[in-house]
Amino acid sequence: MNEPKAMLILHGKQGLNEDVRTAVNEWRQLGNELAVRVTWEPGDTARLVNEALAAGYQTLVAGGGDGTVREMVQALLDSGSEASLAVLPLGTANDFAHAAEIPLEPFDALTLLNRQPIRVDVGEMNGEPFINMATGGFGSKVTATTPNELKRVLGGSAYLLTGLSRFSELRTAWGRFEGPDFTWEGEFLALGIGNGRQSGGGQQLCPQASVDDGLLDICIVPAPADTVGTLGTLLSGGLLGIDTVSVTARVPWLEVEAPDEIDINLDGEPFAAKRMRFSVRRRALRLHLPADSPLLRDEPLLREDHQPA
Repeated sequence: MNEPKAMLILHGKQGLNEDVRTAVNEWRQLGNELAVRVTWEPGDTARLVNEALAAGYQTLVAGGGDGTVREMVQALLDSGSEASLAVLPLGTANDFAHAAEIPLEPFDALTLLNRQPIRVDVGEMNGEPFINMATGGFGSKVTATTPNELKRVLGGSAYLLTGLSRFSELRTAWGRFEGPDFTWEGEFLALGIGNGRQSGGGQQLCPQASVDDGLLDICIVPAPADTVGTLGTLLSGGLLGIDTVSVTARVPWLEVEAPDEIDINLDGEPFAAKRMRFSVRRRALRLHLPADSPLLRDEPLLREDHQPA
């Protein structure tokens, strides 16, 4: 059998997924050892990661959406393990997988286990990790409140439909943002802080972000007079339109202060805070990615004198 052995930790909703079962069997028939565990309740992901590490598994596979990937990244970071991670995209939007060009077909995704893992960055907000994006404002509320059944039927388009149906609840937020050579304050509709490039079913808020440059890409959509039109452009993935109204930066860290709590979504996990510090854990994760993944930059942008204080 090939080494090292791997364990797939599968989100409970995917436990009866026949495509996954077929892919796992086909992978095993090629002589690869792949154990499978399925989550049942909150806390299972971290427990299963720790059990896998204790059993000697040095390669783990996250079978689920961006939230499952985040949970496994957090468990690996907390353990201090050097085990590598692969992604089997099974979520509704699979934003990180799409941006990284990880295959969406289960067997094709498993073939990335044959590639050597690459050290990539992990973003953090007040110590909470995210591998893809932190989003804030109305857009993050849409992501958090889109019904699961609607996502199952419509996929990424469900986020757009939810956003359009909730225009009456539109609220702006006020914040002050400060990082190296960057300061901005004011009212905003949406906020994206990207280690990856897109969220909410394809909203490319940070289209130039990379997971190996030691930096976070910032996109702030200020609140103009035509808030409805601007948010409609954002939710529909109108990248060119967003470029004309957004404030952007690329920084190793960012501090945010606000008079009221800002809704923040970290790879599917909702948070709210008045004070936030975003930073980068440089090359903290060993991740299996395609060789030509767009999220990998040929030359790092980070210089030693730009390290966060």
